[in-house]
Order: sequence, then C-alpha cells, then structure tokens
Amino acid sequence: MGKSKGRPFMEVLASALHEDYRFPILELFAFLYVLGTFALSSAGTFAYSQTSLTDEAMAYQFTTSILSVPLLIFVILIFKNIAYGLGSDLEKGIIQTYFSYPLKRRSILTAKLLSALGVSIVLFLVFQISALYIVAPDIVLPQLGTVLLTYVANFSYPLLIAGILLLLTFVIRRGGITLVVGIFLYLALSIASGIVSFFAYATESTLILQVFSFLSPGTVLGAYYGSALNPLTAFWQPTFSQVVLSMVGSYAIVAVVFFIGYYYFSRRLNL
Repeated sequence: MGKSKGRPFMEVLASALHEDYRFPILELFAFLYVLGTFALSSAGTFAYSQTSLTDEAMAYQFTTSILSVPLLIFVILIFKNIAYGLGSDLEKGIIQTYFSYPLKRRSILTAKLLSALGVSIVLFLVFQISALYIVAPDIVLPQLGTVLLTYVANFSYPLLIAGILLLLTFVIRRGGITLVVGIFLYLALSIASGIVSFFAYATESTLILQVFSFLSPGTVLGAYYGSALNPLTAFWQPTFSQVVLSMVGSYAIVAVVFFIGYYYFSRRLNL
C-alpha cells in the first residue's frame, strides 16, 4: 500500500517541480541569490566589523543586513509558484488529472507545496548560509543559533502571505491577480512597520509593538538584540521569552491559515 501511494505522490511532486522550476527559472533565481547575497554580505561585514556590539547582536545585525534583497527574491519566487503554479493547474484542469490518482487531496496539495515552498526555502538558505560562512565565519559559526533564529523570525510573514495567496488562488483561480495581491501585502508590511514604530515611539507604548510582533517577529527580535540604529530600544527591552512567544504566535497564525487552505482544498474546492 505504501509503495502504491508513494509513486503517485512522487509523480505529482516531480510534475510540480518541473512546472515551478523549468528553465531558466531555477538558474535565474540562483544567479540573483548569489549576486544579492554576496554583494550585501560584503557590505554587511564592512559595516559591522568595528562595532561594539555583543557577539549575538553582531551575528543578528550581520544576518539582517544581507536579508533584504534575497528575501524579496525569495518572496517573488514562492508567490510565483503558488499564484501561477497552482493557479495555472486550476485554470487548465491539471488538478482534475491529479484527482484521478490514488491519492487524497491533502497529499496532492502537500506535493505541490513541497515544490512551491520547500525547495524555495532550501535554495534560499543554502546561498544565504554559504555567503555568511564564506564572508564572516568568525561571526557566524559561534552564533549559528542566532543566525537561524533571525531567519525563523523573517520567514513567518512571507509564509503567512503565501497561505493567504493559497486560499485566494483556490477562490478566484487567477494567478496574475493573486500575485499582485501578494506583493502588495508584502510591501504593506514595511509601511505598517514604519507607522507602528512611529506611533510606539511617540507614545512610548509597547502594547502596539507586542501585537504587531505576532505578524512580524523580526520587530521584537531586533529590539531584543538592540542597536543604536533602533530608536525603540530606548523604551522597549523585550525578554527572550517574549521573542519566543511572538514567534510561536506568529507561526501559529501561519499554521491556521494553511490548515484552512488544506480544508478548503480537501472539502470545498469544486472543479
């Protein structure tokens, strides 16, 4: 039984990989990761090489400094995979072909998400951590836990939007519109972060920051490690338990959104 189900699952996964990373998509994104990551890692090393930060804060600041452009590339890749990958399968009726396989619907969706999200995350981390190791091993290796924690904090919001796009794709079945919505929501976080930070700084209230950290755990993590460039640290010094709580809460929200996506795909999606 396991072999009979395993083969169709691998066929769906292989088909999804072929569609999501057909030439030259994989090569193009790999090149952009290399270009963006190594360029920013060199600048980050120079910027923080003579600071008086603690080792943990140094690792956090350096990791954050090389995240911006590669993270945007990563976001575009996973949004493209979900919006156009799943959207195209729905529009063209390919999903109906998968439904004829001896697989449950949730297994089909798992295979699609492993391709759309799993491979993208591995590709991103390989280039990012390689750049960190090559450029600044003395910063990264002793503080690998801090580096990984920084990635975990910065992945939650893109994954939340990916879950929202998954639901939106099932409902409207149009990849172009879904992709535009995803990019808008991602950019909206930067605007919201600025507004929240300004309001919190003006009122010296941490409540709005604590609530916002459930959407963006990077906010509380940045305040925890502290920086002269972060004015919020003047009145907000969160504990590590608060950092963990915000991350757990953030990923709980992500899990709920994806659970709804699985439920809708398994029980409510009509083709």
